[in-house]
Amino acid sequence: MNFPTIIGNSDQLISISTTPEALVEIEKRVLWLATSMIHHANRVRPNPTGLKVGGHQASCASMVSIMTSLWFEQLRPGDRVSVKPHASPVLHGINYLLGELEEKYLTTLREFGGLQSYPSRSKDPDPVDYSTGSVGIGATAPIWGAIARRYVDTTIGGAGTGRQYSLVGDAELDEGAVWEAILDTSVSELGEIVWIVDLNRQSLDRVVPNIAAGRLEAMFAAAGWQVITVKFGTLLESLFTRTGGASLRTRILDMPNPEYQRLLRCSAEQVRGRLPGDGPDAAAIASLIAGLDDDTLLRAIRNLGGHDLDALRAAYAQIDDTRPTVIIAYTIKGRGLPTQGHPQNHSSLLTVEQYEQLAAELGMDPAHPWARFEAGSAAGRVCAATADRLRREKVEFGTPPAIPTDIGRTPSGTSTTQAALGRALLDLSREAPDAAKRVVTVSPDVSSTTNLAGWLNKVGVWSPHERRNWFDDDAETIMHWREKPTGQHMELGIAETNLVGLMGELGSTWSRWGQPLFPIGVMYDPFVERALEPWSYGIYAGGQSILVGTPSGVTLAAEGGAHQSIKTPSIGLEQPGCVSYEPAFAIDVEWTLLDSISRLGRPDGSSSYLRLSTRPVDQNLAAVPTDPAARERRRRQVVSGGYPLVRRDGAVATIVAMGAMMTEALAAADRLEQSGVAADVVCVTSPGLLFEAIQARQGRGSGESWILDQLFPADRATPIVTVLDGHPHTLAFLAGINQVRSTALGVTKFGQVGSLDDVYRYHGIDTDSILRAALDLLP
Repeated sequence: MNFPTIIGNSDQLISISTTPEALVEIEKRVLWLATSMIHHANRVRPNPTGLKVGGHQASCASMVSIMTSLWFEQLRPGDRVSVKPHASPVLHGINYLLGELEEKYLTTLREFGGLQSYPSRSKDPDPVDYSTGSVGIGATAPIWGAIARRYVDTTIGGAGTGRQYSLVGDAELDEGAVWEAILDTSVSELGEIVWIVDLNRQSLDRVVPNIAAGRLEAMFAAAGWQVITVKFGTLLESLFTRTGGASLRTRILDMPNPEYQRLLRCSAEQVRGRLPGDGPDAAAIASLIAGLDDDTLLRAIRNLGGHDLDALRAAYAQIDDTRPTVIIAYTIKGRGLPTQGHPQNHSSLLTVEQYEQLAAELGMDPAHPWARFEAGSAAGRVCAATADRLRREKVEFGTPPAIPTDIGRTPSGTSTTQAALGRALLDLSREAPDAAKRVVTVSPDVSSTTNLAGWLNKVGVWSPHERRNWFDDDAETIMHWREKPTGQHMELGIAETNLVGLMGELGSTWSRWGQPLFPIGVMYDPFVERALEPWSYGIYAGGQSILVGTPSGVTLAAEGGAHQSIKTPSIGLEQPGCVSYEPAFAIDVEWTLLDSISRLGRPDGSSSYLRLSTRPVDQNLAAVPTDPAARERRRRQVVSGGYPLVRRDGAVATIVAMGAMMTEALAAADRLEQSGVAADVVCVTSPGLLFEAIQARQGRGSGESWILDQLFPADRATPIVTVLDGHPHTLAFLAGINQVRSTALGVTKFGQVGSLDDVYRYHGIDTDSILRAALDLLP
């Protein structure tokens, strides 16, 4: 995907009258508030358990200047900012000064019901644009947020404009997810993307010896980003113009990171001895700094660009809104604190004495740490003007269009659950066009192999402007790649983290702009685990989406162990904020998909995960009732967790199966019947919903438990065999409903290449294995 240019963002910035002194006062107050929140949580608030609270005072301090400059001089109402996780107290301090956070919350950092450890859209009481915490994932979220905003604007309208900022710690750039996003071809023309890298050259444990800032600059530039480097502040830059200044600049640039960090811990006398070094220019450097008083020398060695408001302002003014921009700002970890520059200051906390020392240096009162500025003061006026400038209109949540519960078709013949997905989407576009217009599908270069070709041909591929399809007149081309602003399919490169990141932001548009979308992402099920963390992050942050994993399990026999998923049914069972389904038949896919779509785009909504298969199955085995009332009863059972498929008089065993294993389960029950052993067959569509029903029955949840009585009535309690194409423990808990004997069959080891019969036999999930397990349970 390519995107049009956004012109004029910098020209449209709203200017407010600020004085350097007022901004410096705000900068100091933000540092004090952030430090005090963490100090209170660790040194003042009672802690009866003695468990570490933490809060990262040093990581906050390195971001104070950057965030002060950004909020109080640059941001507009339409802009969004992702704040690096460890700088959350800085964000809360700024929100407090802007009147967006009540004072009572400042003492609740990392307390139950209080300010979260990391910025959270859903849990913090003050405005948070992006939840962060999962390192690297929150950093990339604004990229997908930019695409989501553009999509809403071109297909529905009303999303407005605005930059998408990411405030990134340099250690976050070690995360592969960051570079997967930066390198995606869809990103290079997103002019509203601005990253600011807090280059403090420290990780959790140490000063990083080879941070290689030049290499980072080259990597961003190679991806098409504008690179702005802010190394030095105005004081140092002025020294560089003096005699010996060029030598001083070269010396600072060439010295190793640890050597520079050590200078930050030195007295003025020690700096005079260490800074010149032993090179040929040592005398020139010594002569230059000899003319500086101790205070100026110490300020100069700490005068990096990321802490200089003038240098930062100049950097923002250079932003090119035709492409993504990264500002690499050199900073000092712990800047302004007694612990600044210490190699182990990442998690260190100021002592009471150090806190009081900081108060004296900043002119604050440690006994009354939460003071705001006087309304009539210069700083107070800047805060008030900034609050007015950044005030957003309240988002009115739009009501999603109605979703049909049943299209009305009854599939026949032989089909796969994977193919049923594409057919259900096409049926939705015919039966409920208003709802279908909100559907946006996303895939990582697997649209054709996951049966989305028909849907893609009908709705087109999204692009902000129309592009010619050069294969339109090729009769042998089945899938037509028609790119247009009204398209409803997006395809990224082969990077699952990017796909689910985009899904999360597409699924957040209901809360950002009041425009609900129905994002459906499709990927190979073996790679769901790779995408799990960023998808879970998206759910946590309020992004509601449907993830479809297909093909799944060892049923994809010919692909071998590398492409056979084992643990994904457990993921669906355990993932918070998500309903999981593994349909056995095409009609089950339709019903569960429609039900999943109906959960999206609303304050009380949730995400869903559908695990589908490429195994052809006789659809007549579903025995869909023909009576309308009975059909609706079956549908309600399907979307609630399962349904009884076979009931036999005098049943002495129950076979419980899921997904692709229904064929074997039914075959095993028929063979048992032929041997004079009657067995019921239950089709489970959602282990997670059944577990929730059990919790509700025990008074541990707020759901309903009626589905348990229909699947496992007490008067039909018999030993059960559970079987699925996945780990057997996924269904093992079902034996506890009626406290019966059980055997759990499934996949517990890496797969093998082979025919379906061979692979099923290898894992003990074939018809013979199910039959033997049932007989073994009988007296």
